[in-house]
Amino acid sequence: MQKEVLIRYERCLGCRSCEIACAVVHSPEKNLFAAVNTAPPPKKRLFVEQAEDKKIPFVCRHCEEAYCIDACVSGAMHRTPDGIVTNVGERPCVGCWMCVMVCPYGVIQAEDHKREALKCDRNCLNETGTPACVAACPTRALVFEPVDKFSKEKRRAYAAKNILPALTKPPNG
Repeated sequence: MQKEVLIRYERCLGCRSCEIACAVVHSPEKNLFAAVNTAPPPKKRLFVEQAEDKKIPFVCRHCEEAYCIDACVSGAMHRTPDGIVTNVGERPCVGCWMCVMVCPYGVIQAEDHKREALKCDRNCLNETGTPACVAACPTRALVFEPVDKFSKEKRRAYAAKNILPALTKPPNG
């Protein structure tokens, strides 16, 4: 089963380590200290946003029904054989921003100096096959695993926290 970048929202502290790691791994130097002085500065491909009192990471979902692919007038946005939605390939992005307008998550941005769309392309996997953003997350709010495994872990955690205590309480006498 294909792995996805999934989010445990309750663990995100908003430290933005994921954003920094993403920008650095996409920089020519692949080094934080060198990336700081790169012109133009490297851009991240995920975003940590504030919603009330919560921090929420947003990253491309590589949607099955990818509106960005359907809206792309140049045909640059496409799905790779391994399921990644990207505009890196044979056809050039023309910078019309249709993909930006239709993305429901707001995770596609403009690469201004090139006039092309920029988004997560999962071209950041380390030697263990983990995306840079996931590897950099100190609280493991970001995980890279199959959806079924993620949902099973959530069910187990919920049961242990909420159901098991009720089942082990002595009956009221």
